Amino acid sequence: MNTSGRGGRKGKLLGNLRWFSFDVDNRGGAAGGAASAAVTSGVVGSNGVLGSASGLVSSSGRLNEATSQRRGSFLYRSGSNDFDLLTGRTTGTHFAGDGQLEDEIVTPFAQILHKLQTVRTSYIDLSNVTSIRDRRTSSNTGEASDHRHSIGQVQSQIGHGSSSSESKHRELSLQILGDLDWCLDQLEAVQTHRSVSDMASMKFKRMLNRELSHLAESSKSGSQVSEYISNTFLDKDDETDEATGAPSPHHPHVHHHHHNSPHHQNPHQQQQQQQTKPPMSQITGIKRLGHANSCLATPLYGVDDVEDDMLVPLMNTLTDWGMDIFKLDELTRNRPLTAITFTVLKERDLLTKFQISPARLVNYLRLLEDHYRPVSYHNRLHAADVTQSIHVLLSVPVLRNVFSDLEVLAAIFGAAIHDVDHPGVNNQHLINTGSDLALMYNDESVLENHHLAVAFKLLQTNDCNIFADLHKKTMQRLRRMVIEMVLATDMSKHMSLLADLKTMVETKKVTGAGVLVLDSYTDKMQVLQSLLHCADLSNPTKPLELYLKWVENVMEEFFKQGDTERDQGLDISPMCDRMTASVEKSQVGFIDFIVHPLWETWSDLVFPYCNDILDTIEQNRDWYQSKILLSPPPQSAATRSGSGSPETTTDIICENLRGSTLAEESDEKPDDDDDDDYDDQCLF
Repeated sequence: MNTSGRGGRKGKLLGNLRWFSFDVDNRGGAAGGAASAAVTSGVVGSNGVLGSASGLVSSSGRLNEATSQRRGSFLYRSGSNDFDLLTGRTTGTHFAGDGQLEDEIVTPFAQILHKLQTVRTSYIDLSNVTSIRDRRTSSNTGEASDHRHSIGQVQSQIGHGSSSSESKHRELSLQILGDLDWCLDQLEAVQTHRSVSDMASMKFKRMLNRELSHLAESSKSGSQVSEYISNTFLDKDDETDEATGAPSPHHPHVHHHHHNSPHHQNPHQQQQQQQTKPPMSQITGIKRLGHANSCLATPLYGVDDVEDDMLVPLMNTLTDWGMDIFKLDELTRNRPLTAITFTVLKERDLLTKFQISPARLVNYLRLLEDHYRPVSYHNRLHAADVTQSIHVLLSVPVLRNVFSDLEVLAAIFGAAIHDVDHPGVNNQHLINTGSDLALMYNDESVLENHHLAVAFKLLQTNDCNIFADLHKKTMQRLRRMVIEMVLATDMSKHMSLLADLKTMVETKKVTGAGVLVLDSYTDKMQVLQSLLHCADLSNPTKPLELYLKWVENVMEEFFKQGDTERDQGLDISPMCDRMTASVEKSQVGFIDFIVHPLWETWSDLVFPYCNDILDTIEQNRDWYQSKILLSPPPQSAATRSGSGSPETTTDIICENLRGSTLAEESDEKPDDDDDDDYDDQCLF
C-alpha cells in the first residue's frame, strides 16, 4: 500500500471538478488535527498482544505525517468533551506520547482515566512526594498491589530529620497518592466491553443526534439523509431520541395511507394468504441442491466451466483491497461467492485443519449462493465482496497471528452467509408491514436472525454439511461465534459497536505501554464483530470506479423498496423515494457520520495498515461532495432520458464529466432562491 502523505494529493482535482470543502466547525483545523493524532502505532505478537512496534500505541508517540493532515470525524469535533460542556471550560482531554503531539481522547472512560492520571501527576508536583513504586509496572505485570504503603517505605521517604508536622504531612501525602494509585489500578482492570463502553455509546449517540438535528433543519434533502442515518444506524429504543430532538420519522411530502397494509386487509384476503404460507416454525426459502459434486477432483477455484487462464490473473488479486468482484462474477458465470470462499479457505489450509471435504464444500457454497436472491445489492456479489474484504483485513501483520484457526473459520463463514436470502428490503420495512419474519423474531434483528437460520439449515442438506467431522463442542463454539458476528451486522447496532471498539482502543492507549491483550473470548469477539462490520461497510473504502457501482446497486434496491411502499400506500422509507432522494448527499452524510468514524477507529487498532483506506474514503467523499452542485434535481434526473425511464447515477456522472465547461460551471454560485441545492452544499 502507498502510505504517502495527504498533503501532496489534496490539491489534485479529479478531472475538471472543483475541490469542494465539507468542513463542520473547522473540522480541518483543531478538531481535525486532534482526530488525526488518534492514530498511533503497535504490533501484535503470536500470543495475541499488540505491542509497541506498530499498531495501537507507538513507543515514540510520533504521528505519521500522512495521518496528521487528514480530516478527523465528527467524534473529534470541538465541544465533544462532556466535561467541557458541563463546566463551560475548554480543557480538552489529550494524551501526550513522550512530549510529542497530543492525541485527543473522546470516550468517557478513557477520559476519566486520563483526568485521574493528570490529577496524580499534579498532586506529586504540589506535594513534592514521589510514589514508592512504579504503578504501571506492577499493574501490568500482575503483581499484587496494596494501595497503602508500608510504614517502613513511608518512613524512608519522610526522613529522620523532619519535624513532627512535616512527617505527618508527608505521610498523609503518600497515603493519598497510594489511594489514587489503587483507584487507577482498579479502573484500568475494569472490563471495558459492557457497561463502560455504554458510556461512550450514549455519548456518541447524543453527538450524532445533535449533528443530525442540524442537518435535518437545513433542507428537505438534508432531513431525508438525517432520517435515513437515524433510522438505520441507531437503536429504536435509544434514550437519547427525546432529549436531543432526533429527526422526525415522517417526511412532510409522504401520504399516510395504509389501506393495502397487511393489518388492514379484509378477513378473506388474510385467510387466502395464510393458506399459502408455511407454518411459522418452518424456515422459509430453502431450496434443494441442484447437482451434487461427488468428484474426487474439485475445480481449481471451486467453479466449473470457466477459463482458468482468464480467471487466474484476477484471483491473484485476492489479497488486494479493491478486487474487482464484478469482473469475477462474469468470469465465474455468477459464482463469485463460491470462488472467493473456496479459495480463501483452501489457501488458509482450513480444509485440512478441520477435515472439510472439498467436494462437500463446493456443494454447500453453490447451494448457499443459490439462496442469495437476485436483488440489486444484498446479493452474491455483496457477499463475495465482504468475504474477500474479511480475508484481506485478517491478513494485515498486526492481526495475522492473533486469532485461532477456528475463529478465522468462523469469521470467513460468517461473512459468506451474512446476507443469505435477503429479500431486498430492510428490517424496518418487515416490521412495519407485519411480516412473518418480524413476528417470528419479535422485531429484533429480523433479517440477521433469518440469514443465520437459513445458512445453518442448509448444512442439513445431503452432502452439504461441511462441519460434519468437527467435534460436537468445537461445532458449538463455531456456531456461537458465527451467530454473534452475524447478529452484529444489524446496522442499528452500529453505534454500540463503534463505542465498544473505540473504548477498547482508547483505554489501552491511556493505560498501557502500547499493549493490547486479546486473550479473552469477549475481547476477541468484539474485534471480530467490528472486523465483519467494517467489511460490510467497506464500499466507500474501495476505488471510485467500484464504489460507484456499489452505490448504483444499493440505491436501486432502496428505490425498489420505496416503489413497493408507494404502491402499498405506506410511508416511504428515508432515501427510498427515487423522486426526492439525493444520492450524492446521502453518500457524503453516510461517509461523514458512519463510515469515517468507524474506519478511523479501526485504523487506530491496525496502524499503519489502513492509511490508504482512510485516504480513499476522504477522496471518495470529496468526489461526491463536488457532485452536489452539479447533479440535477432528483425529479428531472428520473426523466432525463426522455423516455420516462430513470437514468443511472453512473450515466448522469459520465454525462457531467463529458461537459467541457464543467469546471467553470462549478465555480459559479447558484442563486439562493433557485432551489435548495446550494444550501445543501453547506449543511454538513
